[in-house]
Amino acid sequence: MNARHLSETTASGKPRLSLWQILNMNIGFFGIQFSFGLQQSNMSPIYKYLGADEASLPLLWLAGPLTGLLVQPVIGAMSDRTVSRWGRRTPYFLIGALLCSLGLLLMPMSPTLWFAAGLLWILDAANNVTMEPYRAYVSDRLDESQHAQGFLSQSAFTGLAQTLAYLSPSIMVWCGMNPDALNASGIPQVTVVAFVLGAALSFTTVWWSVRRVPELPMSPAEQAALRARPRGLAATLGEIWLAVKEMPETMRQLWWMKLLQWYAMMCYWIYIVPSLALTLYGTSDASAQGFRDAGLVNGQIGGFYNFVAFLSAFAMLPFTRRFGAQKVHALCLTLAGLGLIALPALHSKALLFIPMLGLGLAWASIMGNPYVLLAGSIPPERAGVYMGIFNMFIVIPMLIQMLTLPLIYGPLLQGRPDNVIRLAGVLLLGAALAVLRVRSTRGGAAPPGKT
Repeated sequence: MNARHLSETTASGKPRLSLWQILNMNIGFFGIQFSFGLQQSNMSPIYKYLGADEASLPLLWLAGPLTGLLVQPVIGAMSDRTVSRWGRRTPYFLIGALLCSLGLLLMPMSPTLWFAAGLLWILDAANNVTMEPYRAYVSDRLDESQHAQGFLSQSAFTGLAQTLAYLSPSIMVWCGMNPDALNASGIPQVTVVAFVLGAALSFTTVWWSVRRVPELPMSPAEQAALRARPRGLAATLGEIWLAVKEMPETMRQLWWMKLLQWYAMMCYWIYIVPSLALTLYGTSDASAQGFRDAGLVNGQIGGFYNFVAFLSAFAMLPFTRRFGAQKVHALCLTLAGLGLIALPALHSKALLFIPMLGLGLAWASIMGNPYVLLAGSIPPERAGVYMGIFNMFIVIPMLIQMLTLPLIYGPLLQGRPDNVIRLAGVLLLGAALAVLRVRSTRGGAAPPGKT
């Protein structure tokens, strides 16, 4: 049933969407997150195949946080002011998804290290153009009583997409492809096929969502008000600065949790393959078969934790309603932190799946519960700019990680990637404590029974 034909409305005047419609509106997030999953699981191996050393890996990942820092607040503010025949947010979804598809097609063809690093900047910029307007679209489209359902549905699609992204190379091997077949750049052919699949999904899923659940049309008065607002780069930057100064208290308090949480996740994503190569196969040589095997193992355990995230995102909803997003998020981060501390001591591939249970719960919560806390505390007319600013709480910790980790990798972490994974676990425990200190003004937990 098309969303335009709904008759039931909420107190805010927005139509109440069915679960099927909420799923349809978030299918586009599947394509976005498939792209991110390919980057998380493959960029460090691609860089190593092209000759990078381990200490420099964080610096080569700078594209993501820097483009997010520059692009997302600006795009979020622009989408708040956009008036077009396609809506406020939709033009950004479609343009970003198209550029992302092109970037995914080219990435595994990279002939040199600098080419891959430069292409990651373009790919991340395209993803960022799509991401925060998409989150604002969910906030726009749903009444506050359905925010938890909407954002945890996004979390579920994140888990499903990244499960398939992580597993894609292994699936190719299971289907008969040779895991040791390389292209001219020394990148496995199974990786090339996975990126081609991601390119196809990036645009088609976003197109599906905007066709099935279009944005709510603005009234003539709303359109006139938007057209009357100042335009141009100076006005956009001024809006961002004013929003920062008037940032809700709940949003400010979430910073410390986000700092520890995202520093930890970047440590995991960048160093998990080198860590597995060392602890399972005793090698740090990217040309060794053990290193390629570690990449496939990472795809399998990464696919598993993302599948756990997919399942637990929906199962988490009643607990978030009853106990609140803070407590649920703190518990999930604690389980993940303990798992990552233990992970380098596990030398059997089968045992690696145990800590992935905690990481999967945490990933589902990371992609949903902080936005449940945020969405109810921000003014609706600034949803785009605040979602963009909130992304700065992700990318600034990533930048800090990428600039500081190379400095401590040798002196404090003994030049061992397994110690980086242990550090990530400790930081997740700190994030769990930090989120419990957040005082939610609205929307952190719906009253029991509220749907």
